[in-house]
Amino acid sequence: MLVELAISNFAIIEAVHIPFGPGLNVLSGETGAGKSILIDALGAVLGDRVSSDMVRTGATSASIDATFDLNCVLHRDGLSQVLDELEVEENDGLLILSREIHAGGRSSARLNGRPTTASILGQIGSLLVDIHGQSEHLSLLKPAAQLQMLDRFAEAVPLREELATSFDELRTTQNALEESRSGARERMQRVDLLRYQVEEINRADLRIGEEEELVTERARLANADRLANDAAAAYTALAGSDELDIGGGAIPALRHSASILDSIAAIDPTTKPVSERATELLYLVEDLVADVRSYRDSIDADPARLAIVEERLAEIRQLQRKYGSSIADILDHARAADEELERLTGSEVDIETLAARADALSKEVGDLARQLSERRSAVAESLAGDVERSIAHLNMGAAEFAVALDRIEDPRGVPVRGDNGEARRYLVDASGIDRVSFLIAPNPGEGLKPLSKIASGGETARLMLALKSILSEADRTPTLVFDEIDVGVGGRSGQVVGETLWSLTKNHQVIVITHLPQIAAFGDVHFQIAKSERDGRVVTTVETLDEYTRQRELAAMLDGTPVTETSLQSAAEMLDRTIVAKASGHREPLPLRKG
Repeated sequence: MLVELAISNFAIIEAVHIPFGPGLNVLSGETGAGKSILIDALGAVLGDRVSSDMVRTGATSASIDATFDLNCVLHRDGLSQVLDELEVEENDGLLILSREIHAGGRSSARLNGRPTTASILGQIGSLLVDIHGQSEHLSLLKPAAQLQMLDRFAEAVPLREELATSFDELRTTQNALEESRSGARERMQRVDLLRYQVEEINRADLRIGEEEELVTERARLANADRLANDAAAAYTALAGSDELDIGGGAIPALRHSASILDSIAAIDPTTKPVSERATELLYLVEDLVADVRSYRDSIDADPARLAIVEERLAEIRQLQRKYGSSIADILDHARAADEELERLTGSEVDIETLAARADALSKEVGDLARQLSERRSAVAESLAGDVERSIAHLNMGAAEFAVALDRIEDPRGVPVRGDNGEARRYLVDASGIDRVSFLIAPNPGEGLKPLSKIASGGETARLMLALKSILSEADRTPTLVFDEIDVGVGGRSGQVVGETLWSLTKNHQVIVITHLPQIAAFGDVHFQIAKSERDGRVVTTVETLDEYTRQRELAAMLDGTPVTETSLQSAAEMLDRTIVAKASGHREPLPLRKG
């Protein structure tokens, strides 16, 4: 559940911190105080698109942090799977979503402090929060979500998962069958090409590091005369033209110097270190002379070998133009080609066996799809009746609700037998053959229309409340947010709406923005949102109300300000009625986080 929302420099909000609790969280306040801006901020941290115009004037950026306690999430299998896929570790069961919007237009997102994207925030946020209201992203308006809800209501999720497994196997088998039936000539051409490539590369007998060695050898062979002359000159400079000629090179001079210094050291022992260094230096130079002489003698102008090296490098360059920029890339290409060649020339695919398997799987999927469709049909009318009664209970009139199940015939689909034993083929996917749509006629005499086509705003929010009250056991979104749910609702209906909202807290945390005291009285936690002027600017504040201040807020909602003794008495009576209503509801609240 959402345990904390921290917002800074967002629209007219300078800095607020809201510690939400389990159960029903109520936010109330005068019009324009910033209640809906709080919902916009929550939407932003849940991945919604947000404009840089929302950054408070004078600030460089706005930030929103939403902290969720996953220990209080009743159904978290899907969420845990997504977090595992994203390699996100929980921090003592806490998950923190963060969003920063810069005045320059750029925005950034974080998940438990790690950089992420707004789309990933949206992916995770959709599993944590469902917002209903002005800037809603109503999951129930999506056909796929409606189908998922219907299957949960019908307790058909295991059957649907079994169907999905069989469908995946059917698709794999059909693809293999199609590949084996078509493209025989193309496959043979591919085999010939792969064989040629593998043989050409294998013939070259390439070795990692070979190219670098050849380039070095080519440079040496191409410059053999120059290298030999330079090595000879270096040798002469070190050893002299005649090693016995003390004036002809470095070694004779060093040998002579070492001898003199040795004589000096025999007389003056303090010079012994100098003498030893001269002798050590002589040995080092003699070693160097030996290496130079060896190198000089090894250099041999070999035009024949140079031609071989040039030819080998040309062969490597030609293979690189075809298969990769390096020998490693060429060898990788050969391995991949060899593997593909093995697949294409392996054991012959038995087309008849594949066809028989595809036919059996098609019948199996068709049978599972029929069972799933029958289970959906069996509960569709019951669900529609429950929703209509809930709508009526919410004083929304005699609205008509229906669950439409449609199928699309497809000659390439799966066979589904009807009650008369006749089989027809229908388009199928991993969810079955049904295309599900929730339909509503809000007023008598109007035709049924998809939920996405009905009026927006408060009416839609209350309709979603009706659906949520019916499907609350099946809906696994832990936090439900309702904005403007009381538009057009009077006091008598407000009592029912409040009861319905509070009933949802058996399986969800609920957050509601309301102007109706009848709804606010059902809150387990009540926040007052107010605006004031500070330094010539409007500032929004949020206060958690205690028993005394809550009664005064309800009194103001009932009869305006200044609060009177009569309105306070009415607020107290309303709270007493709410306590009785809650007691008769027998709703166990969500657990508080321990520690």
